[in-house]
Amino acid sequence: MSRDFDEGPVRTWDGPVLPAAGPDPSDHLQYMRLALDQAQESPPKPSNFRVGALLVDADTGAILSRGYTLECEGNTHAEQCCLLKFAKAHDLPEERVGEALPPNTVIYTTMEPCNLRLSGNLSCADRIIRTKGKGGEQSIKKVYLGVKEPEKFVGDNEGRKKLEENSVECVHVPGLEERILSVATAGHEL
Repeated sequence: MSRDFDEGPVRTWDGPVLPAAGPDPSDHLQYMRLALDQAQESPPKPSNFRVGALLVDADTGAILSRGYTLECEGNTHAEQCCLLKFAKAHDLPEERVGEALPPNTVIYTTMEPCNLRLSGNLSCADRIIRTKGKGGEQSIKKVYLGVKEPEKFVGDNEGRKKLEENSVECVHVPGLEERILSVATAGHEL
């Protein structure tokens, strides 16, 4: 279920992203760059990775929600913040966010969604898996990711494996790995 994309020339886009339509839905590198912009908003700390994420309607290209590590109250991850913010905008608890998501929603995240939270919070992989519509169908069927999570905090992260075992396709978007890791580890001791 995993694929890599070779990206062509990058188109620039300077317009608003909410609620207007966003960049070309097939320009995965551009969305990953926007997610990386989000990651740079996260405070550098030695105890977490700086990650950015976007919820996108793959049919229209509209960015539905943005998030970054520690954006929302508490020890929050980027994917979690996207889902929390979208749920709040639709007056739903996060566990029911899938009911409001368009049928072809995808998530872009600079780093593989986590499978284990040392804090005891629900993992981002589990949050994505539980995004079910009113009919019980999976709302987020595809995750685009920039890099695999380094083994610094939890060892070998199996978020991608868990997602794929639950019929969520994971697609690596190549081209920004070095920059993503540099941003993600800002604030870490060398």
